[in-house]
Parts: sequence; C-alpha cells; structure tokens
Amino acid sequence: MTSQSLEKLCDLATLAHTRIQKDFDDLDPIVGVSQNMRKNAVPADAMTIDCLRSGKRIIIILHDQYPDVLMYQFSFKEKDPKGSFKELDLADLTEQILYDWMCNYFAK
Repeated sequence: MTSQSLEKLCDLATLAHTRIQKDFDDLDPIVGVSQNMRKNAVPADAMTIDCLRSGKRIIIILHDQYPDVLMYQFSFKEKDPKGSFKELDLADLTEQILYDWMCNYFAK
C-alpha cells in the first residue's frame, strides 16, 4: 500500500470526524489506524471508526494487492466481522462519503 493512499484516507477521515463532532453532540467517533495486519504477514492497513455509545464499528481495509480499492464493512466493536467486505474505488472516496457512513450508521 502506498503511504499516499493511507494518507488520503486519514485526511478524509479527519475532515469527516471534525464535521460529525460539530454536527452531533452525542456522537464522538474514535478513529484508529492499525498496521498490525502487516505484522501478521497480511499486506494491508486497516482503519476502524468506532462509536462508543452504540458499540458500532466501521472497518476500512487498504490492501496492497488492490491499491485502487478500499474495502469496508459496517460491524460491531465487540464482534468479529461477518460476511464479505464491500468495495469502493479509492479515487471515489470523499469526506462526504465517510461523513454519511458515520452519520447514517452510528446515529441509527
């Protein structure tokens, strides 16, 4: 994974997170980036966006074998992800998409 892809994801997540904090008093997502998959020989980086209030989690994977694709899943913090991940072209990712994911999934 190029550091540019991870940097883009982090920048957009920061912008979306800032808007969520401004727009919702009761939502304060926690955004984390992990490279632990690499330590386990999986060539990928992961971002988690957690909502502590609801226990919901958004998982985002950037895999080296698919450099132009972002894989994501809506799940729960205390449960292992189930099913397959959805895909989005990394070039199509915007701050608004991340904002909408957080707003729509966490606020329900």
